[in-house]
Amino acid sequence: MATTPPDDSTIDSIQPEPTPQPLPWPVRWLLQAFAVLCLVMGVIGVIVPGLPTTVFVLMAAWAAARSSPRLYRWLWNHRLFGPLLRNWAQGGKVSRRAKWSAALMMSLSSVVLLFTVSRPWIVAFAIGSMACVLAWLWRRPEPS
Repeated sequence: MATTPPDDSTIDSIQPEPTPQPLPWPVRWLLQAFAVLCLVMGVIGVIVPGLPTTVFVLMAAWAAARSSPRLYRWLWNHRLFGPLLRNWAQGGKVSRRAKWSAALMMSLSSVVLLFTVSRPWIVAFAIGSMACVLAWLWRRPEPS
């Protein structure tokens, strides 16, 4: 008695998804170090005007997800960083509060640059870069 082979939909439901191979320990260590460095830079960015927080926290989460599940869970559930990560994971969303905060800090940084930097081209480049980032940021969707 011949049996017919199962169709593709049955095969997909039978075979488990392949588990990713664990990274070699030097790669995991480097990614963990990168995650911690990015997290430190993100924390400094909360305090220092002009230094971004969001980008560093996103990079820290990316590296931690690949190297340290414990650090990733801590970031995901963190009071400050967790909502940022969850919003970004839901389609690159950025809260209105984060947008206003970034705009305020970049404006403050621009004023500081205008009064402290003597080369006008440096000031123009920095302010132009911040304006581009703000234009991109304000075009991001907001969480509901």
